[in-house]
Amino acid sequence: MKYLLVGQETERLKFRLLEPEDFDEWLNLFKAENIAEHLELDPKLSPVELCKIWFDKAFHRYENNLGGLNVLVDKKTNRMVGQSGLLIQTIENEERLEIGYSILPEFWKRGYAIEAASKCKNYAFENDFTDSLISMIHIKNLASEKVALRNGMSFEKRVNSFNIFSIDK
Repeated sequence: MKYLLVGQETERLKFRLLEPEDFDEWLNLFKAENIAEHLELDPKLSPVELCKIWFDKAFHRYENNLGGLNVLVDKKTNRMVGQSGLLIQTIENEERLEIGYSILPEFWKRGYAIEAASKCKNYAFENDFTDSLISMIHIKNLASEKVALRNGMSFEKRVNSFNIFSIDK
């Protein structure tokens, strides 16, 4: 399972694989406003349907060595705060390694996204997975753009409804 950060830690976070038992807790993400749009999912679907799509994609990635998001667990409380990881994305017919992150709404604006994204960047470069990383961010998701910029990334280009931010090793 290449590109996964299982067992890695930051100051406040532990990384582990997503498990089917995480569904009910992760469902809270899809109850937040505009989340489906930011993730380019159908906003007409119910939170349960959206979460099922998310889990199906996550397990498909794990099973096919396409990287994936790791669950982020707060070391002090042992609670899930979000997901972050390295994902293979195809952008304009080119495979690129992306730093992805999503934080549960109750934990927004606490620095978890930048902490996890920074760990992903360092892990990818230290393990020579690639010489360049991206983050694909929906054009309306300004909070995630700020995380990419704080992670040392620069705007590269716009592809459809996503801004691509990148950083070289």
